[in-house]
Amino acid sequence: MDVVLTVLGIAIILVALRDMFHTLLHPAGSGGISSVVLSGAWRLSRASGHRFGPIVGPAGMVVVIGIWVALQVVGWALTYLPGVPEAFTYSPGVNPAAYSDFAEALYFSFVTFTTVGYGDVAVIDPWLRHATPLEALTGFALLTSALTWFTQIYPPLTRRRALALRLHGFEQSDGVKHVHALDAVTLSRVLDTLASDVAGVRVDFLQHSEGFYFMEKDAQLSLARQLPIALQLRDAAMERAEADVRLSAQQLTVALDDLAATLRSQFLRRGDGAAEVFEAFAVDHGHGARG
Repeated sequence: MDVVLTVLGIAIILVALRDMFHTLLHPAGSGGISSVVLSGAWRLSRASGHRFGPIVGPAGMVVVIGIWVALQVVGWALTYLPGVPEAFTYSPGVNPAAYSDFAEALYFSFVTFTTVGYGDVAVIDPWLRHATPLEALTGFALLTSALTWFTQIYPPLTRRRALALRLHGFEQSDGVKHVHALDAVTLSRVLDTLASDVAGVRVDFLQHSEGFYFMEKDAQLSLARQLPIALQLRDAAMERAEADVRLSAQQLTVALDDLAATLRSQFLRRGDGAAEVFEAFAVDHGHGARG
């Protein structure tokens, strides 16, 4: 039974570490636990009409971190459990018989994981003495990585909001109507910059998939709401005769199609062309489709 508990504990530890790696360090940024938690919370929010939509992303990330911590603490507790209480020494006044063996193992694991180190319980078993520093190191790495995870998500959100505001500005200034009047050099530069911004947003979705679950209530800041304007600009530019303008418009088309493919394959699971995917994106984020 002791071997079973130890093996089970190690398995839980490795599962949590693998998910942490895939979420925080892997280029795709898509751990299994984080994907299930965030997508599940998003579906619940969508079913309620996104009453609490803007907090789904941040709250989901907090829940994921809590699950990682719980898995690590429980996993290490199971590895300590076979040695409770013989493998530990206790400070005067601490009676291990007053607590269940699992509660004692869980307490020691949590104190070690958080690197608090009260000193009321110490391990004396040689094998466990070598294992406890690994748990402390894991806890330190997880907590610091979790803080980094939060700081990493906001630059992509800023880029997404900036692109949405830029597209909204085109709409407010009737930019689509002015496409035919702009000189070729200026129009090509506008289209190239827009294509670069769209490509950057696609990379953000690939590397920071949790960003999809951050909802913008303000339509001006919502890329889901503003993306169709990019299609309108592209269509208007394709009517120009200049080769450089048409080339820039084609590059924008590729960037938009790639973004739509990423949104469809990773999040939406519906829509055939870019227009349909962006419409589904808007509806999914509570802004509805443009008329």
